[in-house]
Amino acid sequence: MEANTQLNDSRLADAWAELQNHAAGGNPLHADAYRLAFADPEFLLRRETRGIRFQLEMLKPDLGQAEQGIENTVVVYGSARFVAPDEADTQLADAEASGDEVRLQRAHQAVRNARYYDLARQFGRVVAEHSERQPPADRIYICTGGGPGIMEAANRGAHDVGALNVGLNIALPHEQSGNRFISPSLSFKFHYFALRKMHFMMRAKALVAFPGGFGTLDELFEVLTLVQTKKAKPVPIVLFGTDYWKRLVNFEVLVEEGTISAQDLKLFHYTDDPQEAWELIKSFYQL
Repeated sequence: MEANTQLNDSRLADAWAELQNHAAGGNPLHADAYRLAFADPEFLLRRETRGIRFQLEMLKPDLGQAEQGIENTVVVYGSARFVAPDEADTQLADAEASGDEVRLQRAHQAVRNARYYDLARQFGRVVAEHSERQPPADRIYICTGGGPGIMEAANRGAHDVGALNVGLNIALPHEQSGNRFISPSLSFKFHYFALRKMHFMMRAKALVAFPGGFGTLDELFEVLTLVQTKKAKPVPIVLFGTDYWKRLVNFEVLVEEGTISAQDLKLFHYTDDPQEAWELIKSFYQL
């Protein structure tokens, strides 16, 4: 007997067509006991069905990547607020014309930080160029949080050479969408930060953290904790932007105070060069 696994099955199509008719007609969608459970948003969004939503959010990106041969990734974290050099130059010109001192200070900051955008783009391209020369099973793909800034830059570097690349975006109060350089079939959206971070680690063969804010720190320290406690296999962890990271976090203090061991400082490396970052990863895996 043939398994009923086709998503275009008429019953499923009819169920979603009913929902679409409500939305298109501007009609409120009221709870309906007779509606199919998997086509009932009110039911799926109940507190009691949260576990089902976890499962779906785990499964969809996993299947989507597996079907396209994405098994190994280099995850790039970093600020969503850094813009490309040309955009930073435009901001500076506009600020100078405005005469607004606060705006001018922010524009100079954007120009200063735009170098990290350019470096992340270079790194994405270096990884993608190597990967494109490998057999499909050995390829390593750029994966980011899918947003703007450093994430966009790394996706853009891979996109520059026509390589597949992954974006794992997150739904936020201020709506954002995946950046335009992510491969469309590999652009995923999450509701749960926890599931998103789990997906980062499921295929990660390395982590490269560019300067960033709370989100970058959260993601970086989760990976450090997982590797330190052996909940995850050791992977190269590269802190890109030596001056930024050493000013931001004094890891030596943790050793001095006995909260980590000196050996833990070997879990990560500093660099300021895209090629060196890639060489650290290659050396770890003897590529």
